[in-house]
Amino acid sequence: MQFLSNDLFLTKNLYRETLIKQSFIIFAHVMMENLVGETHRPGRIEVVCGSMFSGKTEELIRRLKRAKIARQRVEIFKPSIDTRYSDADVVSHDHNAIQSTPIDSSASILLLSSGIDVVGIDEAQFLDDDLVDVCNELANRGVRVIIAGLDMDFKGIPFGPMPALCAIADEVTKVHAICVRCGALAYVSHRLVHCDKRVVLGEKEEYEPLCRECYQKALAEENASPADTQTASGPGADEV
Repeated sequence: MQFLSNDLFLTKNLYRETLIKQSFIIFAHVMMENLVGETHRPGRIEVVCGSMFSGKTEELIRRLKRAKIARQRVEIFKPSIDTRYSDADVVSHDHNAIQSTPIDSSASILLLSSGIDVVGIDEAQFLDDDLVDVCNELANRGVRVIIAGLDMDFKGIPFGPMPALCAIADEVTKVHAICVRCGALAYVSHRLVHCDKRVVLGEKEEYEPLCRECYQKALAEENASPADTQTASGPGADEV
């Protein structure tokens, strides 16, 4: 019982420290925004990345709403395949929303962003690799580009154009969900349903954020009893 009590104490402390670190990162970014001001951000690329449930879209919406308050011309885009909460709007897991334009190709962003000061892009991992050149061109024109997306897929492999976008970005913000098994910082989005397709749209029924250690344990459990893994079928998971 003493060992269990100590483990619980350590887990609670780790969870508390994780929340403090996450809050400090957001606080530091807000303070920087207050010092710089929304109207003094010439062409640049900002990337917000992390696992599922880490607050990427929430942070994207926050920055875009600030730009709108500063009376900047803002346009938001998202992949047309992402219809989890809305066909058109960008919506966070906490159901905060902002109007957007669904697109099938990154080339559409250049066509639809004429005369725009700030371009926001959500779920960038689902777009094509040409997105890198598109964002560079916009930034070179003096447009502020804010991108949110998963840095890795459910196998822990860098996802779509996100690695290259992080490389060319002026600023990268890595946000973290909380591991649902131990309370540490989450490392990856672990898929709960059995499907080898890379893109399976889903929520908490299909994915869980896990730290590196818990993710390795989950993989070992699945390999030991594959028959117990839930199958991705029916309306619970949209496959692309």
